[in-house]
Amino acid sequence: MGASEKATPVSVQWPLGMVRSSEIRRRLIFALDVDSMDEAEQLIDELLPEVGLFKIGKQLFLHAGPAIVRRVRTCGGEVFLDLKFHDIPRTVAKAGVEAARLGVKMFDVHASGSAGMMRATVTEVNRACRREALRKPKMLAVTVLTSLSREDLKSVGVMAGVENQVVRLARLAKESGMDGAVASPHEVVSIRRVCGRGFTIVTPGVRLARAGWDDQKRVMTPEEAIRAGADYLVVGKPIRDAKSPRDAARAIVADMERGFAAVMGRAVHPLSGRT
Repeated sequence: MGASEKATPVSVQWPLGMVRSSEIRRRLIFALDVDSMDEAEQLIDELLPEVGLFKIGKQLFLHAGPAIVRRVRTCGGEVFLDLKFHDIPRTVAKAGVEAARLGVKMFDVHASGSAGMMRATVTEVNRACRREALRKPKMLAVTVLTSLSREDLKSVGVMAGVENQVVRLARLAKESGMDGAVASPHEVVSIRRVCGRGFTIVTPGVRLARAGWDDQKRVMTPEEAIRAGADYLVVGKPIRDAKSPRDAARAIVADMERGFAAVMGRAVHPLSGRT
Protein backbone atom coordinates (compact mmCIF):
# COMPACT_ATOMS: atom_id res chain seq x y z
CA MET A 1 0.00 0.00 0.00
CA GLY A 2 1.47 3.35 -1.01
CA ALA A 3 1.67 6.58 0.96
CA SER A 4 -1.24 8.13 -0.93
CA GLU A 5 -3.47 5.20 -0.03
CA LYS A 6 -2.55 5.48 3.65
CA ALA A 7 -3.72 9.09 3.65
CA THR A 8 -7.28 8.21 2.61
CA PRO A 9 -10.14 7.90 5.15
CA VAL A 10 -9.98 4.69 7.15
CA SER A 11 -12.34 2.28 5.40
CA VAL A 12 -11.60 -1.02 3.75
CA GLN A 13 -13.13 -3.70 1.58
CA TRP A 14 -12.06 -6.61 3.77
CA PRO A 15 -13.94 -9.36 5.57
CA LEU A 16 -15.41 -6.55 7.68
CA GLY A 17 -16.77 -4.84 4.56
CA MET A 18 -16.76 -1.05 4.35
CA VAL A 19 -16.08 -0.17 7.96
CA ARG A 20 -14.62 2.97 9.49
CA SER A 21 -12.36 2.53 12.47
CA SER A 22 -14.76 4.65 14.56
CA GLU A 23 -17.49 2.06 13.91
CA ILE A 24 -15.51 -0.97 15.07
CA ARG A 25 -17.51 -1.06 18.30
CA ARG A 26 -20.47 -2.31 16.25
CA ARG A 27 -18.49 -5.53 15.74
CA LEU A 28 -18.24 -6.15 19.49
CA ILE A 29 -20.86 -8.53 20.89
CA PHE A 30 -21.30 -8.46 24.65
CA ALA A 31 -22.29 -11.81 26.19
CA LEU A 32 -25.13 -10.94 28.54
CA ASP A 33 -24.60 -14.06 30.65
CA VAL A 34 -26.34 -13.09 33.88
CA ASP A 35 -29.16 -14.67 35.84
CA SER A 36 -31.42 -11.76 36.71
CA MET A 37 -33.44 -9.25 34.73
CA ASP A 38 -32.27 -6.41 36.96
CA GLU A 39 -28.59 -7.10 36.27
CA ALA A 40 -29.28 -7.55 32.58
CA GLU A 41 -31.12 -4.23 32.36
CA GLN A 42 -28.32 -2.43 34.21
CA LEU A 43 -25.71 -3.79 31.79
CA ILE A 44 -27.87 -3.03 28.75
CA ASP A 45 -28.27 0.59 29.83
CA GLU A 46 -24.55 0.99 30.56
CA LEU A 47 -23.23 -0.78 27.48
CA LEU A 48 -25.73 0.16 24.78
CA PRO A 49 -23.51 3.01 23.49
CA GLU A 50 -20.34 0.87 23.70
CA VAL A 51 -21.15 -2.40 21.92
CA GLY A 52 -22.84 -3.51 18.73
CA LEU A 53 -24.90 -6.47 19.94
CA PHE A 54 -25.94 -8.25 23.08
CA LYS A 55 -25.58 -12.03 23.07
CA ILE A 56 -28.44 -13.71 24.90
CA GLY A 57 -27.72 -17.31 25.76
CA LYS A 58 -29.46 -20.15 27.54
CA GLN A 59 -28.94 -18.88 31.09
CA LEU A 60 -30.66 -15.52 30.67
CA PHE A 61 -33.20 -16.72 28.11
CA LEU A 62 -34.40 -19.48 30.44
CA HIS A 63 -34.69 -16.95 33.24
CA ALA A 64 -36.33 -14.07 31.37
CA GLY A 65 -37.66 -15.61 28.16
CA PRO A 66 -38.36 -13.65 24.97
CA ALA A 67 -39.00 -10.54 27.10
CA ILE A 68 -35.26 -9.94 27.40
CA VAL A 69 -34.87 -9.92 23.64
CA ARG A 70 -37.72 -7.43 23.35
CA ARG A 71 -36.15 -5.30 26.10
CA VAL A 72 -32.88 -4.98 24.17
CA ARG A 73 -34.74 -4.24 20.93
CA THR A 74 -36.94 -1.61 22.61
CA CYS A 75 -33.79 0.15 23.83
CA GLY A 76 -32.48 0.28 20.27
CA GLY A 77 -29.98 -2.57 20.68
CA GLU A 78 -29.34 -5.63 18.54
CA VAL A 79 -29.43 -9.26 19.68
CA PHE A 80 -27.41 -12.37 18.90
CA LEU A 81 -29.65 -15.17 20.13
CA ASP A 82 -27.16 -17.84 21.17
CA LEU A 83 -29.32 -20.88 21.90
CA LYS A 84 -27.34 -23.25 19.63
CA PHE A 85 -30.33 -25.11 18.24
CA HIS A 86 -29.63 -28.80 17.59
CA ASP A 87 -32.57 -31.08 16.88
CA ILE A 88 -34.46 -32.67 14.00
CA PRO A 89 -34.67 -30.39 10.94
CA ARG A 90 -38.31 -29.36 11.32
CA THR A 91 -37.91 -28.45 15.00
CA VAL A 92 -34.83 -26.31 14.40
CA ALA A 93 -36.38 -24.67 11.35
CA LYS A 94 -39.47 -23.65 13.33
CA ALA A 95 -37.28 -22.33 16.16
CA GLY A 96 -35.37 -20.27 13.62
CA VAL A 97 -38.61 -18.73 12.37
CA GLU A 98 -39.54 -17.72 15.92
CA ALA A 99 -36.09 -16.14 16.37
CA ALA A 100 -36.71 -14.09 13.22
CA ARG A 101 -40.10 -13.02 14.56
CA LEU A 102 -38.41 -11.78 17.73
CA GLY A 103 -36.30 -9.45 15.57
CA VAL A 104 -32.89 -10.81 16.45
CA LYS A 105 -29.98 -9.85 14.21
CA MET A 106 -28.33 -13.27 14.51
CA PHE A 107 -29.06 -16.73 15.84
CA ASP A 108 -27.11 -19.96 15.77
CA VAL A 109 -27.51 -23.70 15.29
CA HIS A 110 -25.02 -26.53 15.72
CA ALA A 111 -23.45 -27.39 12.36
CA SER A 112 -23.11 -30.98 13.58
CA GLY A 113 -26.90 -31.21 13.39
CA SER A 114 -26.45 -31.98 9.66
CA ALA A 115 -26.70 -30.25 6.31
CA GLY A 116 -30.37 -31.23 6.19
CA MET A 117 -31.08 -29.43 9.43
CA MET A 118 -29.30 -26.29 8.28
CA ARG A 119 -30.92 -26.29 4.84
CA ALA A 120 -34.38 -26.69 6.36
CA THR A 121 -33.71 -23.78 8.70
CA VAL A 122 -32.50 -21.52 5.91
CA THR A 123 -35.49 -22.41 3.74
CA GLU A 124 -38.10 -21.89 6.45
CA VAL A 125 -36.60 -18.66 7.80
CA ASN A 126 -36.25 -17.16 4.34
CA ARG A 127 -39.84 -18.12 3.49
CA ALA A 128 -41.23 -16.65 6.73
CA CYS A 129 -39.26 -13.43 6.31
CA ARG A 130 -40.61 -12.94 2.79
CA ARG A 131 -44.18 -13.82 3.76
CA GLU A 132 -44.26 -11.70 6.94
CA ALA A 133 -41.97 -8.86 5.83
CA LEU A 134 -39.47 -9.64 8.58
CA ARG A 135 -35.85 -8.61 8.65
CA LYS A 136 -33.84 -11.72 7.82
CA PRO A 137 -31.43 -12.56 10.63
CA LYS A 138 -27.94 -13.88 10.02
CA MET A 139 -28.02 -17.64 10.51
CA LEU A 140 -24.78 -18.92 12.01
CA ALA A 141 -23.43 -22.45 12.43
CA VAL A 142 -21.55 -23.32 15.61
CA THR A 143 -18.47 -25.36 14.68
CA VAL A 144 -16.34 -26.51 17.64
CA LEU A 145 -16.80 -24.86 21.03
CA THR A 146 -13.82 -22.81 22.20
CA SER A 147 -13.72 -24.82 25.42
CA LEU A 148 -12.88 -28.02 23.50
CA SER A 149 -9.40 -29.35 22.76
CA ARG A 150 -8.18 -32.08 20.42
CA GLU A 151 -8.36 -34.54 23.31
CA ASP A 152 -11.97 -33.54 24.01
CA LEU A 153 -12.89 -34.24 20.39
CA LYS A 154 -11.13 -37.61 20.46
CA SER A 155 -13.11 -38.59 23.53
CA VAL A 156 -16.36 -38.24 21.56
CA GLY A 157 -15.05 -40.00 18.46
CA VAL A 158 -13.88 -37.06 16.34
CA MET A 159 -10.35 -37.89 15.24
CA ALA A 160 -9.79 -35.16 12.64
CA GLY A 161 -8.36 -32.56 15.00
CA VAL A 162 -9.86 -29.22 15.97
CA GLU A 163 -8.97 -27.10 12.94
CA ASN A 164 -9.91 -29.78 10.41
CA GLN A 165 -13.24 -30.33 12.13
CA VAL A 166 -13.96 -26.59 12.32
CA VAL A 167 -13.22 -26.07 8.63
CA ARG A 168 -15.22 -29.15 7.65
CA LEU A 169 -18.27 -27.88 9.54
CA ALA A 170 -17.87 -24.32 8.25
CA ARG A 171 -17.75 -25.60 4.67
CA LEU A 172 -20.85 -27.71 5.30
CA ALA A 173 -22.62 -24.65 6.71
CA LYS A 174 -21.79 -22.54 3.68
CA GLU A 175 -22.91 -25.28 1.29
CA SER A 176 -26.15 -25.50 3.26
CA GLY A 177 -26.88 -21.79 2.78
CA MET A 178 -25.95 -20.52 6.23
CA ASP A 179 -24.69 -16.95 6.51
CA GLY A 180 -21.67 -17.70 8.64
CA ALA A 181 -20.09 -19.66 11.44
CA VAL A 182 -19.07 -19.37 15.07
CA ALA A 183 -15.47 -20.45 15.63
CA SER A 184 -12.43 -19.59 17.69
CA PRO A 185 -10.09 -16.93 16.29
CA HIS A 186 -7.46 -19.61 15.68
CA GLU A 187 -9.49 -21.03 12.79
CA VAL A 188 -10.54 -17.75 11.16
CA VAL A 189 -7.88 -17.69 8.42
CA SER A 190 -8.60 -21.30 7.44
CA ILE A 191 -12.36 -20.69 7.33
CA ARG A 192 -11.91 -17.53 5.28
CA ARG A 193 -9.72 -19.39 2.79
CA VAL A 194 -12.42 -22.03 2.26
CA CYS A 195 -15.61 -19.96 2.64
CA GLY A 196 -14.63 -16.55 1.27
CA ARG A 197 -15.22 -12.96 2.31
CA GLY A 198 -19.00 -13.00 2.29
CA PHE A 199 -19.15 -15.65 5.00
CA THR A 200 -19.62 -14.06 8.45
CA ILE A 201 -17.25 -15.30 11.17
CA VAL A 202 -18.19 -14.68 14.80
CA THR A 203 -15.45 -15.43 17.27
CA PRO A 204 -15.79 -16.14 20.99
CA GLY A 205 -12.66 -17.00 22.95
CA VAL A 206 -11.43 -13.39 23.00
CA ARG A 207 -9.64 -11.94 26.01
CA LEU A 208 -7.36 -8.97 26.67
CA ALA A 209 -3.74 -10.08 27.12
CA ARG A 210 -3.73 -9.25 30.82
CA ALA A 211 -6.87 -11.30 31.53
CA GLY A 212 -7.02 -14.97 32.44
CA TRP A 213 -8.15 -17.51 29.86
CA ASP A 214 -10.49 -19.26 32.39
CA ASP A 215 -12.53 -22.01 30.66
CA GLN A 216 -11.53 -21.08 27.12
CA LYS A 217 -8.77 -23.10 25.44
CA ARG A 218 -8.43 -21.53 21.96
CA VAL A 219 -8.06 -17.84 22.71
CA MET A 220 -6.69 -14.63 21.16
CA THR A 221 -6.69 -10.96 22.08
CA PRO A 222 -9.17 -8.63 20.32
CA GLU A 223 -6.36 -7.15 18.20
CA GLU A 224 -5.18 -10.59 17.11
CA ALA A 225 -8.69 -11.77 16.27
CA ILE A 226 -9.40 -8.73 14.10
CA ARG A 227 -6.05 -9.09 12.35
CA ALA A 228 -6.93 -12.71 11.65
CA GLY A 229 -10.06 -11.54 9.84
CA ALA A 230 -12.93 -12.04 12.29
CA ASP A 231 -16.14 -10.13 11.55
CA TYR A 232 -17.52 -10.01 15.10
CA LEU A 233 -15.98 -10.69 18.51
CA VAL A 234 -17.91 -12.06 21.48
CA VAL A 235 -16.69 -10.96 24.90
CA GLY A 236 -18.45 -11.58 28.20
CA LYS A 237 -16.61 -12.09 31.48
CA PRO A 238 -13.84 -9.47 30.98
CA ILE A 239 -16.53 -6.80 30.55
CA ARG A 240 -19.19 -8.17 32.89
CA ASP A 241 -16.84 -8.70 35.85
CA ALA A 242 -14.89 -5.47 35.44
CA LYS A 243 -15.15 -2.69 38.02
CA SER A 244 -16.40 -0.53 35.17
CA PRO A 245 -17.98 -2.57 32.36
CA ARG A 246 -18.11 0.57 30.22
CA ASP A 247 -14.36 1.15 30.53
CA ALA A 248 -13.64 -2.52 29.88
CA ALA A 249 -15.72 -2.45 26.70
CA ARG A 250 -13.90 0.67 25.55
CA ALA A 251 -10.52 -0.99 26.18
CA ILE A 252 -11.56 -3.97 24.07
CA VAL A 253 -12.79 -1.72 21.26
CA ALA A 254 -9.47 0.16 21.39
CA ASP A 255 -7.64 -3.16 21.02
CA MET A 256 -9.90 -4.05 18.08
CA GLU A 257 -9.11 -0.69 16.48
CA ARG A 258 -5.39 -1.42 16.77
CA GLY A 259 -5.95 -4.68 14.93
CA PHE A 260 -7.97 -2.91 12.26
CA ALA A 261 -5.27 -0.25 11.85
CA ALA A 262 -2.63 -2.98 11.52
CA VAL A 263 -4.63 -4.64 8.75
CA MET A 264 -5.00 -1.31 6.96
CA GLY A 265 -1.34 -0.43 7.31
CA ARG A 266 0.08 -3.84 6.36
CA ALA A 267 -2.60 -4.92 3.88
CA VAL A 268 -3.02 -8.43 5.27
CA HIS A 269 -4.82 -10.54 2.68
CA PRO A 270 -7.88 -12.09 4.37
CA LEU A 271 -7.66 -15.31 2.38
CA SER A 272 -4.08 -16.09 3.23
CA GLY A 273 -3.15 -14.21 6.39
CA ARG A 274 0.04 -13.04 4.62
CA THR A 275 1.23 -9.45 4.40
